[in-house]
Amino acid sequence: MTKNAAGRAGRPGPEIRCTGTAVLAPPRDAGAPPAPPGLEIDVARVHGDTAVVAVAGEIDLHTADTLRARLVALHAAGSRRLVVDFAGVVFCDATGLGALVAAHNEISADGGRIVLARVRPAQIRLLRITGLHRLFTLHNDPDEACV
Repeated sequence: MTKNAAGRAGRPGPEIRCTGTAVLAPPRDAGAPPAPPGLEIDVARVHGDTAVVAVAGEIDLHTADTLRARLVALHAAGSRRLVVDFAGVVFCDATGLGALVAAHNEISADGGRIVLARVRPAQIRLLRITGLHRLFTLHNDPDEACV
C-alpha cells in the first residue's frame, strides 16, 4: 500500500444520515402481487381461454419475479394461453428472460402456453442470441397471436 493510499484509508468517511417517510400503497387485487415501480402488468383483454397481458416498463432484477408470478397466477386462474404484449417494454435483461423461461416451464408443464407479441427489435435480437426465439412464438400483433 502506498503512503497516499494508507493516508486515505485511515481517513473517516462522511457521516451519512437517513430519514424515512411512510408510504401507503393503494389497494390491489388480493391474488395479484404488486408490480414494482417501473413495471406495469395489466390484462388487456381475454378471448376465451387466452389472455392478452400488456407489459410496460423495465423487466430486470427488481421486476422479473413479479412478472413470472403474475403470468403463473393468470394461468392458474384459467387462462390456458397467455399472449404477452411487449409493446411497452423498454428494457429486458437476462433476469427478465429467466423469468419468462421459468413462467414458460411452469405453465407448459400444466398444458398452457406463452407467446410474445410486439417485441422490439433489440429484444428480438436478445431472444435470437440466447436461442429463446425457438421457445417462444413471436407475433407482430397481439390479436393475431390469439388465433
